[in-house]
Amino acid sequence: MNSPAIVVSVIIPVWNEAGHLYQSLKTIVEFIRQATSYFELIVVDDGSTDETWSILTAASTEIPELEGIRLSRNFGKERALCAGLEHARGQAVIIMDCDLQHPPELIPIMIEQWRLQGVKIVECVKKSRSKESLSYRISTNMFYGLIQKLARQDLRGASDFKLLDRQVVEAWAKMPEKITFFRGMTAWLGFSRVELEFDVAPRIDGKTSWSPISLVNLALHAIVAFTSWPLRLVTIVGMFSFVVAVILSIQTIYMKIAGMAVTGFTTVILLLLCMNSMIMLGIGILGEYIAAIYDEVKGRPRYVVSQRTGVQSMDTGVLNRDEIAFTNINQNSYVQLIKNNLNL
Repeated sequence: MNSPAIVVSVIIPVWNEAGHLYQSLKTIVEFIRQATSYFELIVVDDGSTDETWSILTAASTEIPELEGIRLSRNFGKERALCAGLEHARGQAVIIMDCDLQHPPELIPIMIEQWRLQGVKIVECVKKSRSKESLSYRISTNMFYGLIQKLARQDLRGASDFKLLDRQVVEAWAKMPEKITFFRGMTAWLGFSRVELEFDVAPRIDGKTSWSPISLVNLALHAIVAFTSWPLRLVTIVGMFSFVVAVILSIQTIYMKIAGMAVTGFTTVILLLLCMNSMIMLGIGILGEYIAAIYDEVKGRPRYVVSQRTGVQSMDTGVLNRDEIAFTNINQNSYVQLIKNNLNL
């Protein structure tokens, strides 16, 4: 006899979230249960150095749907999301943060939108943000502006808080690159989608783990992964520099022949500084792409799992959208639900 099929998988990556983890998980589970009784909660511990894993292990004894995955070290949020997506078994998969800045009260609405409208992606878009520094907002706007101009993907207001249909998850799984940018990858996949706006609430506890350096690294990875325009920019700058050099050469030769050459090194020094700066910039851009190629050809796994806890062996069936039963919609009786979901 097979167990009932999982309707929804909820994936939560965490890193050093011990201060509020248990309370957040209990709150999130309450809202999931408003929509369906058949779900799994996958929490990926991205190599935390505090008591996160101990709390997660203890919580799994109280929350039977909870499955904890502990990575062997800190691989980064993007790869932690990969671990969750590759272990998810639900017909719909929700990705969210654990600090409750992604409001869990939207979970039943997201599931309802997916079930009734038949869309493949329910995208939660930031309507307003919590308190952020001016420099952070400026850098964020610059980053999304570059992505829109170079990769033609409008990610302004986008977040990792979204619901993906099983078809989208399977399409995502066919993208094997090691350098991942989840928001960009789901935008690139396409599929029908609907947007839900939300206000970003203050963190329930602690402060963000995103440092300026980590944000710069994320921006570089995203640009390298989704556009080759920086490489073309090097070519364009090189062509422009060549044209300028030809014009200056003609002018210098003319000044020499006409006997109007001016003694001095100011112009030469300035030209050398400009040319060297452009050369170093070009080498830097090439280096980023070569490093990305190097990561890909090594063929190392995106992450390494060291421990798992909670539900691991549930046998899931494959259900159509109309066959899935939700607790807030009384379409079938409990007996009929069991007949539909079990293979007797």
